Amino acid sequence: MLVDIHCHLDFEGFNDLNEVIERAKGAGVIFIINNGISKKSNRKTLELVGKYDVIKPALGLYPDEALKMNDRQIKSEIEFIKKSKPIAIGEVGLDGMRVPNMIRQKEVFQKFIDLAKELDIPIIVHSRQAEETAVEMLEKSKVKKVIMHCFNGSLKLAKRIEKHGWYFSIPPIICYANQFKDLVKEVSSNYLLTETDSPFLSHEKGKRNEPMNVKETLKVIAEIKQIEVEEAEKIIFMNYKRLFG
Repeated sequence: MLVDIHCHLDFEGFNDLNEVIERAKGAGVIFIINNGISKKSNRKTLELVGKYDVIKPALGLYPDEALKMNDRQIKSEIEFIKKSKPIAIGEVGLDGMRVPNMIRQKEVFQKFIDLAKELDIPIIVHSRQAEETAVEMLEKSKVKKVIMHCFNGSLKLAKRIEKHGWYFSIPPIICYANQFKDLVKEVSSNYLLTETDSPFLSHEKGKRNEPMNVKETLKVIAEIKQIEVEEAEKIIFMNYKRLFG
């Protein structure tokens, strides 16, 4: 019972999506959360949900996509998201590496924090090179259901996140990326989830990622935690159930 809580199967390059889904099911994946990043992406995500029973919707606006929209457009998209009844808000957050105007980013992120609280569903957070700012905003808003996607902040900040009972989703690049290995060592297994961020972050450099590869993440988590893969799988599935109900 594997879960991929963060991927983008609506992106270009998945012309073989039927086969991708079958491979995921064959690997034991039973839930795939596709994260919308724009108005177009949110609608494509809902189309995928209608076509594949294993796919569940997270809807949101990626930081750079949100900057293309004015307040009226963002309000309209938030109303659309409410009506669409996603199981999570995502992918939303802050990007201090390649997206300008952090003040505006924070304004929009706060709207999605408030939306996640209103709907009482998890928020899947992008926080690249803005990790502490994102955490501070979540703390001030007293959010309870949080997933830090592909978290690359300090281990000290990771422990602060863990104290809030928030989760970390770990991608397949843990196979060669030491920052994720260190994160898994530091954080309790009870706050770990698996993701792929497909088509990105494959365990095989230069190759397209897909949901079946959560099993590669799981192997490394089990090795680091010195438990059997089956035990790691059970723990992470229970984490998923605890968070999503």
